[in-house]
Amino acid sequence: MADEVKLHGVTGSPYVCRAVIALNLKEIKYEFVAEDLSNKSADLLKYNPVYKKVPVLVHNGNPISESLVIVEYIDEVWKGVPILPQDAYEKAQARFWAKFMDDKCFPAVFKAVSSHGEEQAVGEAHEAFQFLENELKVKGSKYFGGDNINLVDISATFVAFWVGAAEEALGIELLPKDKFPKLTEWSDNYVNCQAVKDSLPPRENIVAFFKKRFGKA
Repeated sequence: MADEVKLHGVTGSPYVCRAVIALNLKEIKYEFVAEDLSNKSADLLKYNPVYKKVPVLVHNGNPISESLVIVEYIDEVWKGVPILPQDAYEKAQARFWAKFMDDKCFPAVFKAVSSHGEEQAVGEAHEAFQFLENELKVKGSKYFGGDNINLVDISATFVAFWVGAAEEALGIELLPKDKFPKLTEWSDNYVNCQAVKDSLPPRENIVAFFKKRFGKA
């Protein structure tokens, strides 16, 4: 029997985008179930009663919540392009940096965006970016995953795509190329990877979102 795969989400979410990229990397056929977060569906509340958030992957009726958990699940269930390293230490490192994205990097970027590039907030974002810049320098590779994208790259999708859209929408600079040459080069390589490119929402939609939510009247 063929797998039944559904992804509940919204197209503008960087968290949902992580799951979409993983599904596309593995070339998995799935149904995208668009959710209205202002009027959450009964299925979403049933499948994710704890957080009531997207994304939720439903595989043969079994729900999996939280974007990084979903990405790891996809990697374990479906063969093909590996998303996590096989080596135990490398796998632990990938999980560390993926958690760093959510715990440190994402909040710092959100604060910088919502403050319209206030100096201290941008400084905190730059502090987080510097760790990523250093990691890429040490690796000396195209992606955090080496020659191919892995969990860390997928977890950092918002840096590669959403940050640039916020800069354009609000006329601020968050990721200057002269300060973060490796990270900006990685961003360009990453968003031009075919599986990623096919997964990203239209840039103009994200720019419009940032203008509407954070633009000054």
